[in-house]
Amino acid sequence: HSHDVTERHQRRTFKEFLGTYNKVTENCFMDCVKDFTSRDVKPEESSCSESCLQKYLKMTQRISMRFQEYHIQQNEALAAKAGLLGQPR
Repeated sequence: HSHDVTERHQRRTFKEFLGTYNKVTENCFMDCVKDFTSRDVKPEESSCSESCLQKYLKMTQRISMRFQEYHIQQNEALAAKAGLLGQPR
């Protein structure tokens, strides 16, 4: 049962991530691409959107690392509690 919940949660998280990623790509595009008269992407447009996305990815990486650390601490605390409770007297 809990496996099912985890899977649903992962799917939702991934969907949210994709949604955010699409928004970010769109924002970077709007911020960086100014000239719609030519079909070619200008080098500055390309490097602008590249660094825009990089900045976002670095930020999400940092957040997910913090999130994992927090998760691990929570699990360790729970395990410690369970260990204390589960010890035969």
